[in-house]
Parts: sequence; structure tokens; C-alpha cells
Amino acid sequence: MPNTPNPQLNKNGELIHLLSTEGLPREVITHILDTASQFVSVNDREVKKVPLLRGKSVFNLFFENSTRTRTTFDIAATRLSADVYTLDIARSSTAKGESLLDTIANLSAMAADIFVVRHGESGAPYLVAQHVAPHVHVVNAGDGRHAHPTQALLDMYTIRHYKKDFSSLTVAIVGDVLHSRVARSDIHALKTLGAGEVRVVGPRTLAPADFAAMGARVFHDLEEGIRDCDVIIMLRLQNERMSGALLPSSQEYFRRFGLTPERLRRARPDAIVMHPGPINRGVEIDSAVVDGGQSVILPQVTFGIAVRMAALSIVAGNAA
Repeated sequence: MPNTPNPQLNKNGELIHLLSTEGLPREVITHILDTASQFVSVNDREVKKVPLLRGKSVFNLFFENSTRTRTTFDIAATRLSADVYTLDIARSSTAKGESLLDTIANLSAMAADIFVVRHGESGAPYLVAQHVAPHVHVVNAGDGRHAHPTQALLDMYTIRHYKKDFSSLTVAIVGDVLHSRVARSDIHALKTLGAGEVRVVGPRTLAPADFAAMGARVFHDLEEGIRDCDVIIMLRLQNERMSGALLPSSQEYFRRFGLTPERLRRARPDAIVMHPGPINRGVEIDSAVVDGGQSVILPQVTFGIAVRMAALSIVAGNAA
């Protein structure tokens, strides 16, 4: 690939930062998924380590609360034999007024090789990527409403694992799409991988019609939206990002948009149900679905470690 303005790629089209699924070439996404498949078996070994990042320092900077994402990045970097440092941001200099870029500069002086950044402001990981040295790499662990690329990639891995080919699939993303960086990243990745049809489903306040501009069909009726779907990705209500009353109540939401076993029958018999977590049982999804035979929510978490191992090892192997 010739010179490209994409800040995630070097002049050879290789991945140096993972900031978004938007604009990632199909071959790069496929390379990440193929690499992840090689790491899945590491989980079954007695010694769960490979030496690919031995001697490298990975700094996990989580400016937003996270359990699942932070823990899986910790595990992924450790299994790659990196030296892993997870900062307590609430006690860091940033909490005392230091700017994000000053924090990055100081950590870079400690010989950081990879920054994993989760931030409440959209674009923060891009800003970091613009100000690090050429040998330092940035992986976005979620920024504002904008992007969550590793979650989308583990979603793509999960779908490919169970469904093999994207071209014939109908995928529904259900719930609070408006506030979801996962939904945006999933839509970009699904379109790039050639999914047959991508739908977003939710109340008008949380699934606005402008998602059609991203190539998704918009539905405001759950049963119609998931009819004959192969994959259903459920999203939680992000109350912390909502301003004003976008919903009457969580009970009313579940009555209209909660995924129950009865509603799931509208989808294809072999449809899989996914969720990026954390799950709110009885709000967006019924416990019987979470724990049912069509749920692949726990395998998603397992695959997430392998996908994050793939992302870290690939960016670390490419120079700007």
C-alpha cells in the first residue's frame, strides 16, 4: 500500500497504532483475526506465555473505569511476556491537574513501548498517537462515544468462529446505539468484512435514523429488527452518558426492547447472542437468554484475550 494518511498505518500499510476500525483495510482486520486464532490455544497450555513482547513495556492508562477490558489487556500483555504497568489514574498526577500529553511525555521517558489508552473524551488516543516517538505504539481501549476497536475485533472473531463467512450474515445491534462506541466500531468492521446486512435496533431516542448513513438499516421495533437474524449483539443502557430523559424507565425499556427467549425465536434457529458487557439482566436481556444455548457471551471474553494479544504483538512488530 502506498503512502496513506491513515494514522494507524505506516508507509507500507502495516498497523502501528490501533485507534479505530474505521478505515482499517480488510486485510489488516483479517490479519489480526488470523493472528488471534494462533493465540487461542495459549489459554490451554500449562505455561500460558509466549516471548513475543519480552523486554517491552506496556502501560495501561485507563482514565475511565473498566474491569473486563483492563483485565484482558493485562492478561494479554503478560502472556506476551511484556512488562506491564497499570496506572491508578485516580491517584495519578493527571488527577492533580497534569495534562494528558505531559503524563504521556513523562511515561515515555520511562521507556514505554506501548500505551493502551481508555479515555472519556473522543479522540484522546489519536492525540496521544500524534505525540509519541516513532517506536512507541498506541492501542485505543475505548474513547468517548467514538471507538472501541479491540471490542469490535473480538466481536468479529466470535462471529467468524461460529458463522465462518460474513457475506451471508444478517447482524442486528440492539439497544443504546446512540451512546455506544462498540456499535460504531462493529458497524465499520462488519461493513469492511462484507456482512450481508447490518441492522441497528432500538427506540428512536437511542437508535436514530442517521445510522443509516453508516450503511445500517434502522429499526424501532425489536421483533421486526431481529427477524431472521444470524447474529444479535445486545448493548447495555449507558445511563452515565445520557443527558435528559431518553427513556421512561428501565422496566418500560425491557418490556419493549428486552431480549427474551420468546423474542429470540424471531431470529434464525442457529442465531448467536452476543454482548460486550457489563450485562444488565432484566434490562436489555433476560437471564434465560444470557445463560441459554445460543449465548456466546462468555466465549467472547475468552476470545478477547487472544485478540488483544494479536493487536499488541502486531503493532509492536511494525515501525513507523
